[in-house]
Amino acid sequence: MILVLPEGEPVSGRRPSPVAYARMLPLLRHLARVGAAEGLVAHVVHYGERGWNGTQARLAADAGWAADEVVQRYGDVPVCLAGHGMGGRAALHAAGHRAVNSVLAMAPWLPEDDRAAEPEPVRQLTGRQVLIMHGTTDARTDPELSYRLAERVKKVNRDTCRFEVHSDGHALRQHHQEVLALAADFVLGALLPRTYSRPVADALAAPPPLGLRMPLAAGFGRSLRR
Repeated sequence: MILVLPEGEPVSGRRPSPVAYARMLPLLRHLARVGAAEGLVAHVVHYGERGWNGTQARLAADAGWAADEVVQRYGDVPVCLAGHGMGGRAALHAAGHRAVNSVLAMAPWLPEDDRAAEPEPVRQLTGRQVLIMHGTTDARTDPELSYRLAERVKKVNRDTCRFEVHSDGHALRQHHQEVLALAADFVLGALLPRTYSRPVADALAAPPPLGLRMPLAAGFGRSLRR
């Protein structure tokens, strides 16, 4: 099961944005299509409201609720949380749910380093497969913050890697096909009894910083070697 988590906002009590959901449809459809033959199902999570809202962490709570629904409807199946922006942060936070075995965080929105605030939690990611990807020219969410988080996650979970999409921004549109191919390779490898492509396997095995600054190669997905 794949749960796709759309973008949100740091603070807001408004209803979720239909634009944010629409932007996740290409990923949803791609993952559903490539996994259909092996019984994988993908759903977009519909938040109660669009804001993270500080300690309420509403989007992460909604992701946890969606994982509960999966267990009730489908039984004991592994779940991958795949989120973009604030949805990426929600995926990382909700990874402690017992059904979750993997997290794909794309251009995750993370708070600026603040010594007065609690650091982003990482213990809930222990035992999960984790892939973070981030465009190097992202002007909305700082790629350096996702790298620092990946360093912390790697210390508690060796099955963590991070890919850099060079010259791409927050929406990851410039290398859209490669981004979709990487997402599919990771999700299918995490949820099904199949091996990752060599770039993903190498990134997971490599120590920092190599495995956390792995470049997403042009043409990824057209000639994968398994």
